[in-house]
Order: sequence, then structure tokens, then C-alpha cells
Amino acid sequence: MYGSGVIRLSKRRFATACEAFLEDYAKHHVSLSPLQRVLLTMGSAAVSLANPYRGDMIACLGETTGTSALVHCHRQMKDTSEGQRILAQKPRVNTSTVDLSYLKDLPPGTVGRTYRDFLDDNKVSPDDRLAVQFVDDIELAYVMQRYREVHDIFHAMLLMPTTMLGEVSVKWVEALQLRLPMCITGAIFGASRLRPRQRQLYLNHYLPWSISSGLNVKFLLGVYFEERWEQSLEDFHREMNIVRLV
Repeated sequence: MYGSGVIRLSKRRFATACEAFLEDYAKHHVSLSPLQRVLLTMGSAAVSLANPYRGDMIACLGETTGTSALVHCHRQMKDTSEGQRILAQKPRVNTSTVDLSYLKDLPPGTVGRTYRDFLDDNKVSPDDRLAVQFVDDIELAYVMQRYREVHDIFHAMLLMPTTMLGEVSVKWVEALQLRLPMCITGAIFGASRLRPRQRQLYLNHYLPWSISSGLNVKFLLGVYFEERWEQSLEDFHREMNIVRLV
């Protein structure tokens, strides 16, 4: 198991992660009537299409429309021992649970160092992800929370920056793997915002790569990244069947 030393040092955190998520879920959960859910879906969809940088509305849309996709993701995660551990332990990815200083000290070319470098290069923080509010089933709520918190790790592992071109490419991978409606719409409509030169690169290189990756890469939401920080990125790519876009 990669990063086993870190797992031992963080045993208490992992032991209480499930309880912490349950408390966090109870704090933020909001029950909706069927009418409220419909209205919230329509409103968040309209705002998200008009302004793709409204992360709160995109998150809301994902929660109100994603039940069947979350069931699919949950089933996929249960199919592997690694995914089962994630569901049982419910780890979180934020600055309270991940030692970013440790990741920065890892050798270049490892999973953890690649993720830390991604955060630095793109000026993003693992604390930026919103808490799930509108998913009633607590297990599916965790799946959605996990997706949000490892989205940046997906970017890092796929070597895609947070540019519009990188976001659309990752959204295609997520759409094909996770089947979340918000990922599907993001992949389709996000491309319309690309500049002409980007659109040509997208059609000729990024889109074929994204579709191939979405269909052939192992199910990324079922990867326990916290156990793999010390794994070499080359070995991780080989294991996950990730082909770098060159």
C-alpha cells in the first residue's frame, strides 16, 4: 500500500472521518419538497448556463439532478476493495485532513507532489469545495462530497490545468465515468465558450483524448488517493490506464 507511513500517522483522523462527515452532513442538509426541487433545478440550471463560474449554482444543479448518477457511482465504488474503504471510512480532502507540507516534500513525479504542485500552479485550495446540502440519502451525499473534493486531484492526475480547455476536457472524462448531468452539460456547453484557436485544439486533440480516457481509464472516483501519495505518477498512470495527452 502506497503512503502507508502517512496512513499510520493519520490513523486517528481516518478513524473519526466517518463521524465527522455525518456531523457535517447533519449541519448542512436541507430537505426539499418536490416542487422546491424542481424550482431549484430550473433556477440553478439557468444561472449555470449563463455564468459557468457560479460554482454554487453548478453544485446545486449537481445535487438536484444527480441521484441516479450517484447510485451508479456508489455501485462502482462498492465493486472494489479500495472503493469500499472509501465508503466505509468517508475520508475528506481539505487542509485539515491532508498534510500539504508533507506532499510538497515528496519527490517530483509522485501522486502527492503532482497534486500539491497543481494546487500551487493553479492557485486553488482543497478548502474551496462546498458542503452537500440537497442530497437526502447520506451515502449518496458522501459520494457527491467525495467527487467535489477529488475533482482537483482528477485534474492533477490527468495533467489538465484549470483553464476552460482543461475544465471541459476533465468534464468529458467525468461525464463518461460518473454520468452526472452537471458534468454532461458542462462538457457539452463548456466547449461553446472556447476561443477559435482553443476550439481547434479541442476538436483535434483534447476531445478525442477525453472521450478515450473517459471510456478506458479505471473508475477514478473509486481511487483512495490518500493511500497513494507516494506512488509514482508513471506507475499510477499505468495502473489506471491513463494515456498522457501529448
